[in-house]
Amino acid sequence: LSAGFVGAASASTSGTYHVEKGDTLWKVAQKHSVSVDELKDANNLTSNIIYPNQELNVATIKEMTHKVQQGNTLWSISQQYGVTVDQIKEWNGLKSDLIYPGEQLKIQSPNGQSQQSSPSVAQAAPEAQQAQAPAEQTQKEQQQAQAEQAQKEQQPAESSQQANGKSMTVEATAYTANCAGCSGTTATGVDLKANPNQKVIAVDPSVIPLGSKVYVEGYGEAVAADTGGAIKGNRIDVFVPSEGDAQQFGRKSVKITVMN
Repeated sequence: LSAGFVGAASASTSGTYHVEKGDTLWKVAQKHSVSVDELKDANNLTSNIIYPNQELNVATIKEMTHKVQQGNTLWSISQQYGVTVDQIKEWNGLKSDLIYPGEQLKIQSPNGQSQQSSPSVAQAAPEAQQAQAPAEQTQKEQQQAQAEQAQKEQQPAESSQQANGKSMTVEATAYTANCAGCSGTTATGVDLKANPNQKVIAVDPSVIPLGSKVYVEGYGEAVAADTGGAIKGNRIDVFVPSEGDAQQFGRKSVKITVMN
């Protein structure tokens, strides 16, 4: 476990991000659904070091990805990013409104600026939004309801998350942040002491890239956010809240699916 910790995050609606104490480039990139390299390019950074009170430009990143979560619809995602359903379908070559958990969707901005993930639509023209016809609103509500119903009918709760992933069998052990000498911070900057319910696994990055979403049999969906000296090859270490839980977990062979 590396030194440091993750603090609270804050973002402005002007396309800039205010760095808080404990932030890492990886955490900021995850918040804005972009890669660390894209974030570095947008800010002309030559290293991964950032500082509290530093302003990061996220407005010049023209494309991001959205990982579909359970219950998402094209309509709800379009509202989140301030774009239209038709635009999302065009960017991703979709022929219908059906989407599935774990699917990666490209999100672009018509004006070349990334849209911040927020519950409201883009606010460039509030008067035009207020003038939207009731018939159009009703059509969107019907579209959302139809898409949600289709999702419920066509996929199991967990197996669909693994549909397009790479599966393998690994040897798994467990570890905890609450031990003598443990910093509680992962190799990618996740503060496990502050987030004891976080689903995190330690991996060999040459086998499973850091930042990957991984489904672990008997553990659930986790983020590959840590490394370990003994974690080499087809081995993982799953994070659990206490030493008792880690001892009870023991050592076992489990099936995992790397979803991205």
